[in-house]
Amino acid sequence: MLSAKQIRSGFIDFFKDKSHEFIPSSPIVPIDDETLLFANAGMNQFKDIFLGLVSPEYGRVVNSQKCLRVSGKHNDLEEVGKDTYHHTFFEMLGNWSFDDYFKAEAIEWAWELLTKVWGIDPDSLWATVFAGHKADGLPGDDEAARLWTKVTSIPAERVLAFGKKDNFWEMGDIGPCGPCSEIHIDLGPDMCDKKSVPGHKCGVNGGCSRFIELWNLVFIQYNRTEGGKLAELGAKYVDTGAGLERIAAVLQKKNSNYDTDLFMPIIERIADLTGHKYTYERNNNIDNAFRVISDHIRSLTFAITDGATPSNEGRGYVIRRILRRASRFGRELGMHDPFMYKLVPVVVDCLGDAFGEISERADFVSTVVESEEASFGRTLDRGIEIFNTAAKRAQKSKDKVINGEDAFQLYDTYGFPFDLTELMAEERSLKVDTAKFNELMEAQRQRARAAQKSASLISVLADTKLPTTEDLHKYHVDDCDGKIVGFVDEKGFGNVGNVEIGGEVGIVLDRTCFYAEAGGQVGDCGIIESDKARFIVANTVRIADCVIHRGKVAEGAFTKGQTVKAVVSKDRDSIKKNHTATHLLQWALQQVLGDSVRQQGSLVCTDYLRFDFTYPKALTPNEKKKVEQLVCEKVTAALPVTCVVMPRAEAEKLGAMALFGEKYGSEVRVVAIGAANEELVREAFSREFCGGTHCDNTGQIGGFKIIKEESISAGVRRITALTGSGLTKYFEDRGEIVEKLSVMLNTSAEALIERVDRLIKENKKLAKKLKSGARQPGSDAMVEAKKLLEKCEKIGQTSVIIGRLSHVSVEQAREAIDMLKKKAKSAAVVLAFDDDGKVTLLAGFTDDLIKKGLKAGVLVKEIAPIVDGGGGGRPQMAQAGGKKPEKIKDALDKARELIQEKLANA
Repeated sequence: MLSAKQIRSGFIDFFKDKSHEFIPSSPIVPIDDETLLFANAGMNQFKDIFLGLVSPEYGRVVNSQKCLRVSGKHNDLEEVGKDTYHHTFFEMLGNWSFDDYFKAEAIEWAWELLTKVWGIDPDSLWATVFAGHKADGLPGDDEAARLWTKVTSIPAERVLAFGKKDNFWEMGDIGPCGPCSEIHIDLGPDMCDKKSVPGHKCGVNGGCSRFIELWNLVFIQYNRTEGGKLAELGAKYVDTGAGLERIAAVLQKKNSNYDTDLFMPIIERIADLTGHKYTYERNNNIDNAFRVISDHIRSLTFAITDGATPSNEGRGYVIRRILRRASRFGRELGMHDPFMYKLVPVVVDCLGDAFGEISERADFVSTVVESEEASFGRTLDRGIEIFNTAAKRAQKSKDKVINGEDAFQLYDTYGFPFDLTELMAEERSLKVDTAKFNELMEAQRQRARAAQKSASLISVLADTKLPTTEDLHKYHVDDCDGKIVGFVDEKGFGNVGNVEIGGEVGIVLDRTCFYAEAGGQVGDCGIIESDKARFIVANTVRIADCVIHRGKVAEGAFTKGQTVKAVVSKDRDSIKKNHTATHLLQWALQQVLGDSVRQQGSLVCTDYLRFDFTYPKALTPNEKKKVEQLVCEKVTAALPVTCVVMPRAEAEKLGAMALFGEKYGSEVRVVAIGAANEELVREAFSREFCGGTHCDNTGQIGGFKIIKEESISAGVRRITALTGSGLTKYFEDRGEIVEKLSVMLNTSAEALIERVDRLIKENKKLAKKLKSGARQPGSDAMVEAKKLLEKCEKIGQTSVIIGRLSHVSVEQAREAIDMLKKKAKSAAVVLAFDDDGKVTLLAGFTDDLIKKGLKAGVLVKEIAPIVDGGGGGRPQMAQAGGKKPEKIKDALDKARELIQEKLANA
């Protein structure tokens, strides 16, 4: 029996024997492509080739691509666990032709590998082809249908035609696409779902487990633009994809992908941790949980390794949802404490040989997963409280339905999986307004699509042969002459005509000294000028090998073929200082914190530098000071900075650091700090792959100061720092503050700290006295609180004390609530006051009411939005703030209504 490792290598070797070049997988987080959240197919890294933006280095390519399908058109998230063959993360075995071979060879070789090399029974295989689509004006793929019976032994009756949904492949809403031909396998009648699925259709593309797609052969010949129109590409391409997990299940004679050697080690470890057994059943909640967790931990390991850490937006939000979904299924196995991080080493054991990066970053991934699991444990408990409130409202309604707004809030705000909301509703004989939930989800997707504005430039330039810009001058001069070879606007690239004063446009020159945005460094700005015209460059971007200067004509007009002068803004000097300082910062962090520190991203701009790096906790003041000292020592030493281009293999032997996930060619530029010339690069203390602009020596940086160190996600820290003129301005501003404080406090700058310290101590003494006064029976807060108690509503033995206080502090109000709870024995207290337009709401419940389901934290969360605020707290005592004092009465009325409702049902 072939192992998954042998299947992967066998596939690659088969196509290498047919003159294909092996290309390693690109990262799951796409590089320089904001149209995709994650790599969802092997062709993603070749997109620029399909669009005609760059020429391919090889005509034939093979690889095994890491893929994640959890968003957009290709979203398998909710299917995982329910069957035995859907996954979020999977390996796509693929072969490509870049205008080399086409349909005949792709079909013949796929058949040869499956039937002759791997020995799959030809009689079990079916093929599908595209039937055409009238709305898009696309005919059926009769050519592929003929080829199947011509170059393979498959009979015509097992070649079926299907529509756009099944047999037309598109990467996303825009981009390369084309008809596809799929190979399906019949696993036999024992795998049919007929008995378990009512109204089941047994057949290819019928959703039956008996017929499984093995391999998709995509014939890319179109590009879909933002308007939804299809245009013929200038060349024809082949892009095939076969899921390793499904191939392994067939060749290892397993009924489920999860029973293969790609998953079983993970499943066995889950069993060890939870005490549950995996029974190999489909419709079994325990087995479903095993499948979900084993799938999702693979996704998390690869995605976090490649730079997608959990957060509240974009890719990070998707990763957080995957983790939370797995964590929720963990609770079905009795796992309420973090446990999934213990599965990361198992994933590394299974796949680390093929993808070494997960081995290198395993500790970091484990740290992130554990932190997120712990965080979600707290979030899930809060979400259950909100669900309970929504469920009680639904139980009182006629149709017994939890409204879609509540379900969406649970999903969007609390990360509560929708399937969990449905499951918990079903347990209470309730339904969920799925239609409204889907409507709100679609609105959210529309907002996300609208936010992807950066995709438009690439879209309008699709299938356009852009000129190559010679831009080596960016490293040596700040101005140069160049010739205009064309313009870019909303219609695309044009190499004729002229541009005048008006809207934004892009100018393309044959050569430039402008740096195009890349590697965290912002694009240069400046001017392009002639004798009678001036163009303000607001940003510089690169598409393939073409540099585009984006901006507006300030005066005159420009014509194609005209010779102009490109002048970079003086801001470049500040950018150089910040970029070189960023390299020094990474070196210093590794010296102080250890070699486990790895760059996660950076921003190098005019005003400051920002550096993101892996580290599990905040830097101590002493560590931060040491990092600053090390950088400043190198700045003071005025060490040489040397840039040299060399073969990538040679640079890696020298130990030059590369930003993980960045694209690098066979030759790379290495920035070496501390090397006087190219021959001495080995002696440099800092060596990094880098295409950015830098100082000639570290002394030009002119100083370094960390102004902020913070967490941006679990296991990832961010440092913001200043150099040069930005640092000078920072010190000038701080000096002015010191001078003003000295005048205000009537003391010298040297004595300022002592004076402020004395004031703080005096303030604490006064606050203590005020607090003591608040406890006195005769204080204003206590008097008002007693009056509220005297006239309060009684429900059974419980005093419902709700009212507005006059001028009090939060501490005084809290003391009043404690007093009321003691006096009343059983009390529900809600107090409110405003201080100069700022609303404070406080709630407190006695323990007997908490046992009946009343919780102060839940209550203030419900009423705080009425005063345009938010808050929370413990069941016994909670607090919220707001901005609308005129709505205090409405908030208190709502509190009274909710308490009455709770007590009536208790």
